[in-house]
Amino acid sequence: MRSVDPALVPQRRLRTGARMPAIGLGTFGSDHVSAREVAEAVKGAAAAGYRHFDCASVYGNEKEVGAALKDIFKSGLRREEIWVTSKLWNDRHGEEDVIPSCRQSLADLQLDYLDMYLVHWPFPNFHPPACDVTFRGSGAEAYIHEHFMQTWRKMEELVDRGLVRHIGTSNMTIPKLKLVLRDAHIKPAVNEMELHPHFQQPELFDFVRANGIEPVGYSPIGSPGRPERDRTPEDTSPIEDPVIRKIADRMGMHPAAVCIKWAVQRGQTPIPFSTNPHHFAGNLRAVVEHPLTEDDMKAIARIDRNCRLIKGQVFLWKEGQSWDDLWDVNGEIAPP
Repeated sequence: MRSVDPALVPQRRLRTGARMPAIGLGTFGSDHVSAREVAEAVKGAAAAGYRHFDCASVYGNEKEVGAALKDIFKSGLRREEIWVTSKLWNDRHGEEDVIPSCRQSLADLQLDYLDMYLVHWPFPNFHPPACDVTFRGSGAEAYIHEHFMQTWRKMEELVDRGLVRHIGTSNMTIPKLKLVLRDAHIKPAVNEMELHPHFQQPELFDFVRANGIEPVGYSPIGSPGRPERDRTPEDTSPIEDPVIRKIADRMGMHPAAVCIKWAVQRGQTPIPFSTNPHHFAGNLRAVVEHPLTEDDMKAIARIDRNCRLIKGQVFLWKEGQSWDDLWDVNGEIAPP
């Protein structure tokens, strides 16, 4: 496995002036990759040149990832050379739960601080593992801005206490972000969101960047390993798109690498997941070698299908709803 010099990897400058590597390794193993395999991938990715790891308590593998990080630091890398993100899960939005949840992630990851801590979803709607898309929690509710800001105030306190360096949002929409930007003392540094060539979200992408928020893109190659409950007949795959495949053939690389290259050149930070050393090393090399041409970028811009793959049905709050209610598709926050 040929490693990449981390100094060659593009960086995103956050509103604080901090620099975040413009590609990270995701650690969501879905329902088919063990915690041990994810931890081994983290160690392999660090050896390959990755310096950015995207974690979350709900992934159920932070203890194993923490052991991997400990090994990485023993190998000679310094803590300040590694960017680590974690996330607050839905059942920990209560004011009394935010700080203990972050402390638990720190303990599991064996870290003194996190570089980034995100509110994973803007809804405090818990669902058990392996439930189907019809599940609705008894305490599920719509986005209520006053409730979210109570959570956000505790996120801000994490920064004040030095437990995290930056805080951000995930799975947010423009109407929700406008309210947060209006009321936050510490504004979100990033918004993590689904971004790939078949779901480019140009309006949200432009909005966050215009407001000093860096877009972090999950499912950057179309999440071929996503759980079955997230699959619907109308889904499409960017790595099977003829435009992506034609570029890949010309450049002699996997279509996934083209998607990653496009993401970084466009200005977002992709967090692809793979436990295959050839694949995660190839994704990293893609961002430092042979950029896409202007014509390539224009061609990929034209294949946006507005195809959301992670629809989030389990985060709905009442029966008979469409997943569109989560995403404010009409420009307004869905009512309770």
